[in-house]
Amino acid sequence: MQTNPILIDVLRGSAVESSHRGALAIVDADGAVHTALGDIDRPIFPRSAVKVLQALPLVESGAADRFGLNDEELALACASHGGEARHAQTAAGMLAKAGLDATALECGTHWPYYDGAIKALAAAGALPSALHNNCSGKHSGFVCLGCMLAGGQDRRDFVSGYLQPRHPVMREVTASLQAATGWDLANTPVGTDGCSIPTFAIPLRNLALAFARVGTGVGLRTGRAAAARRLRQAVAAAPFMVAGSGRFDTRVMERLGDRVFCKVGAEGVYCAAVPELGLGVALKMDDGNTARACEVVMAVAIERLLALDEADAAFMEAFSHPVMRNWNGIEVGGLRPSGTLIAFAAAAA
Repeated sequence: MQTNPILIDVLRGSAVESSHRGALAIVDADGAVHTALGDIDRPIFPRSAVKVLQALPLVESGAADRFGLNDEELALACASHGGEARHAQTAAGMLAKAGLDATALECGTHWPYYDGAIKALAAAGALPSALHNNCSGKHSGFVCLGCMLAGGQDRRDFVSGYLQPRHPVMREVTASLQAATGWDLANTPVGTDGCSIPTFAIPLRNLALAFARVGTGVGLRTGRAAAARRLRQAVAAAPFMVAGSGRFDTRVMERLGDRVFCKVGAEGVYCAAVPELGLGVALKMDDGNTARACEVVMAVAIERLLALDEADAAFMEAFSHPVMRNWNGIEVGGLRPSGTLIAFAAAAA
């Protein structure tokens, strides 16, 4: 197996304390490779990075229109949110429009990711529900899709078990993922995601291709291309719903609007669409470092691909060259792009 290059160095003072290896693919909607760092053909599990691809049937099927889903609700269908009150309330609203409630969700329950939301629940003496699961928006979208597919059947009965591979809902979601990526999901490793739906191993090359297609509509059938455009517009209008307070995805898309659609996945995966350039981006850190290393790589890709004004460039630099401080607020080091990543950045600029 190819050894991936070091993409990020972690500095303690001026010395490199540790490093993060990974791979990066940037591809256009016709499949032409703009950038390839490391092994972009090894299948990896994209996890939550592909939620927008999984949400395409919700819009293309007509379910979003039938149940009157708004921008915040469609953005939440693409989200890995922090479980803040607005997130949970919006998921509940999606379900209510379909005539169901949180008991229809099969994603499981965990405490919110956002610290303020945990404290708010604790202060109220409340416990989390499935609505606080970071995937509740995606699953609420699945439920809405299921209610559309149910036709005249009992909605709750039809939707039950929607996360199983052979359920009509999951068949639609899987078909959408395969069509966008161009990867044969029937002959690739498959696992179970944290929210219990199937997760398929897909190469970075194909993930980047899918996001280029989401950003341009090229290579997607007409209805699916329209669905991709509507989801991108919804996310640009309501970026808070995709992640939440202080999170990279929300902050970057609040700043740059529809110039970028970016989405994190577990275990060091990130994907993005850059519509004005017709490019898709996909990356994977070998050590699964999602909290910091993959954000730096994505930030470098964004700031080098896009022509940014001085203010936006300064904003992105805080992500591409983050400073580390200790509990006394003393600067102790930071994360920096490696020479390999800098060389890419210079070539892309």
